[in-house]
Amino acid sequence: MSNIQQTLSIIKPDAVERNLQDQIKKDFKNNGFEIIKEKKIHISKEEAERFYKVHETKPFYNDLCAYLSSGPIVVMTLERDNAVMENRKLMGATNPTEAEDGTLRKKYGISIDKNSVHGSDSLENAKIELDFFFNN
Repeated sequence: MSNIQQTLSIIKPDAVERNLQDQIKKDFKNNGFEIIKEKKIHISKEEAERFYKVHETKPFYNDLCAYLSSGPIVVMTLERDNAVMENRKLMGATNPTEAEDGTLRKKYGISIDKNSVHGSDSLENAKIELDFFFNN
């Protein structure tokens, strides 16, 4: 039975800076994702703080917000069967040194902070995150 979902993917500043967006998009397409919408934007620290509000009590919150707003990012709506889970599998572990071979973070990530990609962690958050970037 088909379970077509949409999820948010962000190509983070470290990957955009290294001009990896086309390669990362190709990886998504090669793994069965369709890119429904995409745009390259540069968000403010305030926007990053709103986006990452779920993490505001965590010690890494300020660094995370400063980093996401440090340069251009590419935000995308990805679609496929079980998109949320499949995107998380393709991204790999948050820390690139712990990510499995072939995952985006293993291939492109520099560090636990500069791990090249973000993806929604649940269907509920995917809706919130997609609305944040595409319906405001």
